Amino acid sequence: MSHWQTNFDRRRINGPEESFPPVYDEEEDQDVFEQQWKEGQPRLGRGPREIRPIYFRPGFISQANGSAYIETEKTKIACAVYGPRQSKSTTYNEKGKLNVEVKFTPFSCKRRRAPMRDAEDRPIATQIHQALLSSVRLELLPKSSIDIFVTIIENDGIEGCIAAGSIAASAALADAGIEMFGLVVSCSAAMVGKEIWLDPTEDEAKAATATFVCAGMPALGTITSLWQNGRLTPQESVQCLEACQERSTDIHLVVAHGLLESVDSSDG
Repeated sequence: MSHWQTNFDRRRINGPEESFPPVYDEEEDQDVFEQQWKEGQPRLGRGPREIRPIYFRPGFISQANGSAYIETEKTKIACAVYGPRQSKSTTYNEKGKLNVEVKFTPFSCKRRRAPMRDAEDRPIATQIHQALLSSVRLELLPKSSIDIFVTIIENDGIEGCIAAGSIAASAALADAGIEMFGLVVSCSAAMVGKEIWLDPTEDEAKAATATFVCAGMPALGTITSLWQNGRLTPQESVQCLEACQERSTDIHLVVAHGLLESVDSSDG
């Protein structure tokens, strides 16, 4: 048979003769979780007030003024800070401006995302901005702007992204040498039945009646941001707040220790 009489095309990479649709594990993972855990049962893998192990590393992006990477099992976030630099705006501002941009990588979720900003990026960026705003001394940076870029490499629930993203962004600001009142750390919680589960995964958050994220500066005993999704009684909200604040002190120690080690290694 002559070459031009076949369907072979030398100008393109030809695919296989047979093809199959991709298989996503999102429904399978949720089914496994529902099979392993039923409402009223204790939490799987860890206690209600336990958080996932934290891996933290500041200053890993050499091109940025400051950077940080944080990982809590399936939540992986990188943050880069650029600035302060003179704002291009012609109007004079006595205080500097803090810009936060959040972007998901296409492979960060169980279903591939389009490489563009969508409706989920903006709420996370808004919450991180609110958590950081009162901690940065913007009055010392007139007519300047600080740009914070948060990249979510792997996502295990919006609550974890807000909490871990706030921690990474605050640590990156400290790594950049920008003056702050204190480090901002954040902790999330979920009300599952009558129990408060700290640092919930995506599946645990779906099983919860409400989720809660608290950000603050433990060194000063202040709260910078609160975020709630779902229905909680005032008493339950206070209980979530107290549980998050208690665990935030431990997270603060981890982040502060990582920053100190980074400074010591760079001096050496």
